[in-house]
Amino acid sequence: MILYFKNYENLAKARLAIMLKFSISILGFIVFSCFILPFFLTSGYELNTQAILQPPSFDHFFGTDRLGRDIFARIFEGGQISLIIGFLSSAISSFVGLAIGITSGYFKGKTDLAIVILIDLLLTFPTFFLLLALTSYIDASSTVLIIVISFTGWMGAARMIRSESFAISNKAFIKILKLANVNPFKIIFKYYAPLLAPIFLVSFVFGVGGAILAESGLSFLGLGINPPQISWGLMLSGGKEVIDIAPWVSFFPGLFIFLVSFCLIQIADFLQTKTNPKESYS
Repeated sequence: MILYFKNYENLAKARLAIMLKFSISILGFIVFSCFILPFFLTSGYELNTQAILQPPSFDHFFGTDRLGRDIFARIFEGGQISLIIGFLSSAISSFVGLAIGITSGYFKGKTDLAIVILIDLLLTFPTFFLLLALTSYIDASSTVLIIVISFTGWMGAARMIRSESFAISNKAFIKILKLANVNPFKIIFKYYAPLLAPIFLVSFVFGVGGAILAESGLSFLGLGINPPQISWGLMLSGGKEVIDIAPWVSFFPGLFIFLVSFCLIQIADFLQTKTNPKESYS
């Protein structure tokens, strides 16, 4: 029986390692392509009235849209905006969650109570509907979307980090440092931050995928990136009217959204397994 579980655990570890390598390779290729290939491709803004809604071919690998624009070129140009929004908004929300979570766990008492009430209040609103409400009254742009998605995405990270901060606060050496009147900022930066770094990293990776999906959803509904800018969500939205006759217009941006989100989830799952030794393999 022990040998069986040992073999099962080894197989689970091998599966996670394979998925990690696969995910990093695919994600790295997509990110590299989005920021390098546009220099060597025709512009994704170039109109061609002689090539409207052409299916994938050697001339247009992913076909063309309703204005004859090359979808292959637009995928990689649009990926720049989607990835920038995803990574920047996740970084901001993760740092905000880290700061608020540590503050709550370190100072406790009334500070913790006020933060918990604020987090619970914001979490009572479904995140996506909160995004819709905010973007309905603000002219969308890349900067605005980064700020809005960051504002609605820090609560989950803050709750996780708050919980772990409480555990760190109960450690003997932290109590001794507090009794010695060591500067709180020194304690936080020297002891809390390194111990919370794995949770921050997992939160950040999960947040990137969520932010890309949020941008895609808003752009699909017409509340996100606006033309002439390009994003995967906007491309997905642009293809819904011709999906019956030209499914490739929506299929390829949807495929890239899926691939990036899937790879990020796999990477986050691996990091979570490594940083949480109590987590069982499944």
